[in-house]
Amino acid sequence: MRKWVYTFGDGKAEGRAGDREHLGGKGANLAEMASLGLPVPPGLTIITDVCTYYYENGRTLPEAMKKEVLAGLKGMEEITGRGFGDTTNPLLLSVRSGARTSMPGMMDTVLNLGLNDETVEALGHNAGDARFAWDSYRRFIQMYGDVVMGLGHESFEEILEDEKARLGHDLDTDLSAVEWQHVVGLYKALIEEELGEPFPQDPLVQLWGAIGAVFASWMNPRAITYRHLHAIPAEWGTAVTVQAMVFGNLGSTSATGVAFTRNPSTGEKALYGEFLVNAQGEDVVAGIRTPQSITEAARIESGSDRPSLEKVMPEAFAEFRSICDKLESHYRDMQDLEFTIERGKLWMLQARSGKRTTKAAMKIAVDMAAEGLIGEEEAVMRIEPSSLDQLLHPTIDPRVERDVIGSGLPASPGAATGAIVFTAEEAVAAEEEGRKVILVRVETSPEDIHGMHAAEGILTTRGGMTSHAAVVARGMGIPCVAGAGSLRVDLRNEVLIGAGVTLGKGDIITIDGSTGQVLRGRVAMLQPELSGDFAQLMDWADRTRRMTVRTNADTPTDARAARSFGAEGIGLCRTEHMFFEGMRIQVMREMILAADEEGRRRALAKLLPMQRSDFTELFEIMHGLPVTIRLLDPPLHEFLPKTDEEIAEVADAMGLEPQLLRQRVDALHEFNPMLGHRGCRLAISYPEIAEMQARAIFEAAIEAARETGAAVVPEIMVPLVGLKSELDYVKAAIDRVAQEVMTEAGLQISYLVGTMIELPRAALRAHVIAEAAEFFSFGTNDLTQTTFGISRDDASSFITTYQRKGIIEHDPFISLDFDGVGELIRIAAERGRQTRPDMKLGICGEHGGDPASIHFCEGAGLDYVSCSPFRVPIARLSAAQAAIKANGRRG
Repeated sequence: MRKWVYTFGDGKAEGRAGDREHLGGKGANLAEMASLGLPVPPGLTIITDVCTYYYENGRTLPEAMKKEVLAGLKGMEEITGRGFGDTTNPLLLSVRSGARTSMPGMMDTVLNLGLNDETVEALGHNAGDARFAWDSYRRFIQMYGDVVMGLGHESFEEILEDEKARLGHDLDTDLSAVEWQHVVGLYKALIEEELGEPFPQDPLVQLWGAIGAVFASWMNPRAITYRHLHAIPAEWGTAVTVQAMVFGNLGSTSATGVAFTRNPSTGEKALYGEFLVNAQGEDVVAGIRTPQSITEAARIESGSDRPSLEKVMPEAFAEFRSICDKLESHYRDMQDLEFTIERGKLWMLQARSGKRTTKAAMKIAVDMAAEGLIGEEEAVMRIEPSSLDQLLHPTIDPRVERDVIGSGLPASPGAATGAIVFTAEEAVAAEEEGRKVILVRVETSPEDIHGMHAAEGILTTRGGMTSHAAVVARGMGIPCVAGAGSLRVDLRNEVLIGAGVTLGKGDIITIDGSTGQVLRGRVAMLQPELSGDFAQLMDWADRTRRMTVRTNADTPTDARAARSFGAEGIGLCRTEHMFFEGMRIQVMREMILAADEEGRRRALAKLLPMQRSDFTELFEIMHGLPVTIRLLDPPLHEFLPKTDEEIAEVADAMGLEPQLLRQRVDALHEFNPMLGHRGCRLAISYPEIAEMQARAIFEAAIEAARETGAAVVPEIMVPLVGLKSELDYVKAAIDRVAQEVMTEAGLQISYLVGTMIELPRAALRAHVIAEAAEFFSFGTNDLTQTTFGISRDDASSFITTYQRKGIIEHDPFISLDFDGVGELIRIAAERGRQTRPDMKLGICGEHGGDPASIHFCEGAGLDYVSCSPFRVPIARLSAAQAAIKANGRRG
């Protein structure tokens, strides 16, 4: 027979900590604490499978489960000596949720269950405190009425506030037993009036209602949102724990509190927490009364004149501290604990791994490794790689007040403050004058690159997490809020409008790229610190991982930043970004709009020294580390002038009539540029472009090698290859230029020519293409686009709808689609190495900085991942964790 319910209490338990999948985190840890002999009120846990049953069977509960619950209740009655529904010595219950991953406050709870018009009298008599009993009853009615019966808690709060005002009381604690009894009557009358049914008096009816309501809360809006934000699968479901109530509100010898075994903000090894005398747990959480420090040291540090638990209840405190030490040692992690003291008797209500800041997580992991509680590999596994973003960028001081005027997507982490500017040119001018600005656009384009580079941060009202603004900002390591649809940009009048506020050019705003918030004015920032615990943990990660980590870098600034973060080379240098700087765009336009090859070569001759200088500096910064340079990829029309003013300027430089130039521009326009005349197609149509770039690369490599003394082995990447013949044609031109340059210089250097796999055909024909290619770099941004037939610039308009409706689980432009795009990568890797066993394989799309995608790359046998500079530490840690998991599987 299937077992639906697991019991615990009196030093015994049917489950253990490892049963989280079925018992949820709360149930598993209560069972574990009971097995350890700790003081845990007896209870039972209904497994997560019942949650699945509940939703598959019209929100009903299995009858077999109900029988097991009743049997479990009998055991609780025997341990406590009380009876559920008994009118002389009643057993009261708490009913709580418990998913396998902690979701604090996201689901519902019911306390004091079992109280009715008769048991409340018995509770008051046994406790010797009628006021406590009627207060507990009104709490129960309010909670049950809200959670189970669907009558909002605000209706009950209004009644209570009205009664306090009528009686002249300031606090809930000022009400007497008689006054609470009157409030209970008003609450019951409200329920009957609003819902047309009386408040249930039968404890069993209350119990089944509460259990069903807690299962129902798995699908409430806040729980759904939390799961989406934390990638928790909906099919996991929640368990429900039913436990005997203990009371912290039975006078001055009773209390309730929450504590961490270490400081969750700093990681300091010191008991950290708060408690309230004569209170229930929700009083601590609600903040109605000012809590007191648990330890005397914390009380002194905070300057509080209210006594600590250590002073008020020294015996209970000593037992609690001992339990804290025992649980931290047992679980080998910082614990988040809830406890109640009932008339001097300590009860443990919850133990779980505590939430902590990334800074604290680093310190705790490193300290516990030093203490011998965990090993170095486990310390590496303790840190969530994506959370490192908190450490790599300036962040808003959590103590400041936020004047939020709008919000969008947290597209690139960190925070930035500056004056509003609406054009890239204004951003550049401001930088030259030493002013810090935020570039505010409806959306950005490649032509904005110089302004984006000059700005402190970027704000767009359109676009998604993989929009141009988001991708470029992450690559530059600057904060970005994208798709802030609640804001409106009026470019004609140069104003930003949001939340009833209109801001103009020069007004100060702050953007938080980690939350997506846009704030009015300037706020205090916290600067990142990357030494100490961070450096130690990254050193352990580097010793563990198999894959190397490179960076996507187009400028010396990007390259230096990446090296400071531990990058081991450049996996993608997008040369097109170099052509938008300064006067280069003008020369580039002259080249594109030239009437013949001779004209193009004249313009390219001007670009050659610029490109050579760029590459020389990158090679010198990398000092012998591998550098992969992609030949020109985007369609030429992206570089062309668009406004009449720009066209007139280019026409004047070329000695042409503006109208003739406009016709040439229109002729080069493409309707679907992603699939158009770009990549290797440009190098075949205009081989002089590839020849110029190859010459610049080889001349720079020779110059850097002579300057630094470190051998430079450039890796030249031909984009958008779908046919081996395409690569053969371009590679022949590269080889010819290489020999010319080396002959001229009198120096031989090694180099590799490979391709970016970004078309399904290239993946499927990898064994043929590998006859010419010496390396593959998977361009997963375009490979995702061409596999799905979705443009990443347009995907944000419907991907969120797909996620919300369960059509897809993840945005494939953020986290790799393992089944489709991933399968193509596996095929290409396997077939490529069949032809060329020593072929170097890497990934350079945005997925190169995504932890889940990096785990896939480890499994696919790739040699390296490449990502934007500020994601290099994330990739280093993710690669180490992937290697640890892979070794564990192999072991």
